[in-house]
Amino acid sequence: MLVGVPREIKNHEYRVGLVPASVRELVVRGHRVIVQQGAGAAIGLADEDYVAAGAEIVAGAGEVFARGELIVKVKEPQPDECRQLRAGQVLFTYLHLAPDPAQAALLLASGVTAIAYETVTAAAGGLPLLAPMSEVAGRMAIQAGAACLEKPRGGSGVLLAGVPGVAPGKVVILGAGVVGYNAARMATGLGAEVTVLARSPESLRFIDQQFRGRVRTLRSTAETIEASVVDADLTVGAVLVAGATTPRLVRREVLQRMRPGSVLVDVSIDQGGCFETSHPTTHADPTFVVDGIVHYCVANMPGAVPRTSTFALNNATLPFVLALAEQGARKALASDPHFRAGLNVDRGRVTCRAVAEALDLPWTDPASALRDGG
Repeated sequence: MLVGVPREIKNHEYRVGLVPASVRELVVRGHRVIVQQGAGAAIGLADEDYVAAGAEIVAGAGEVFARGELIVKVKEPQPDECRQLRAGQVLFTYLHLAPDPAQAALLLASGVTAIAYETVTAAAGGLPLLAPMSEVAGRMAIQAGAACLEKPRGGSGVLLAGVPGVAPGKVVILGAGVVGYNAARMATGLGAEVTVLARSPESLRFIDQQFRGRVRTLRSTAETIEASVVDADLTVGAVLVAGATTPRLVRREVLQRMRPGSVLVDVSIDQGGCFETSHPTTHADPTFVVDGIVHYCVANMPGAVPRTSTFALNNATLPFVLALAEQGARKALASDPHFRAGLNVDRGRVTCRAVAEALDLPWTDPASALRDGG
C-alpha cells in the first residue's frame, strides 16, 4: 500500500502523522511511504531521516493526497485538504466531527473512508488512540492554567503551589478520565488544593485510591459543579462522551459568581467544550476573557509540545496503521469491532452513531457499510 503523510497545516500544529521509525516498519513490510517535504522538521525530524527510513520525499501536499491510498495525519483535515480527498482513499487521523458540520459535509462529499483516532476502542475499555494525547493535554492543562493565573496574563495573581504561610490555589477538575487523572497528578504535584468531580462512583474511587485521600472527590451534579467552580482559582474541563458533543456543564451565569481573574481551561473544546462561554482558540491567540474570567480553549493543546506528542501518538497508532496497510481498510475494520468503532465516515455515509446524532444526519451501521462495500 502507498501511505501518504502530509505536513500539518492547522495553526501552530507541528506534529506529524508518522515518525521515521514508523515509516521503517511499513517499508520493511513491503509498503511505500511518501512524506511531504519538511513534515517533521519543526520537531527535529529531517527529510534525511525519512529517506534513511525508506520514505520518498515529495514537494507538496497535493502530491501526497493525489498518490496516497492511505493518508495518515494528526489533526482533522482543513477545508483545502478535505477537497483533495477522494473516493476509495482512506484517511486515518483525529476528526472530532460532532461539533464540526462543515468538515463532516466535506468528508461526506469526498467519498473518502475516514477513521477517527478518538473513537477507536479497546477490548479492556477506553480509547487507546485518544489516551496518549489526553495524558499530554491533562498535564498541560495545569501548566497552561497556572500561567493564565499570572496577573500580566489577566489572571488573579494566584500561585497554585502557594508558599509557606499562604494557602495554595484551588483547582477543580470536571471529569475523572485520562485527562482528569493526569491534570490531578500535575496539580497535586504542585501542591494545589484539588477537587475532582465525576458521575461514576468507580472513577471517583479510583482517584481516591490513587491519590490516597489527597484529592477531594465529589459526585458531579449541577449543585456540586456550581459550588466547586465558584470557589476555584482554576477549573479544568475534562469531560468526554466518545464521538459526541460535550455536555455544557457550566453556564454563563455561574461566571458572574466566580472570583475575577479565575481561569477556565477547556480541554473538551475539541468536542465542543463543557463551558457555555467556550469557543475554540489557537496557540497563537490562546485566551479570551468573559465576565472577568480567563478562558483557555486551545483546540490542539498537545501541539504545543509536538515532539513528545508525536512520539506518544505514534506508539499508539502504528499497530493500526500496519493493519490498514497489510489487510486493507475494509478487512482490517471488518475483522476488529474495536477498530471498526473508529469508522466515522464511509463513502458518503456517517457510520458513527454519536456523530450522526450530534449533526442530525442519517446513521449507517459500520458493519453493514463494510459488507456492502459502499
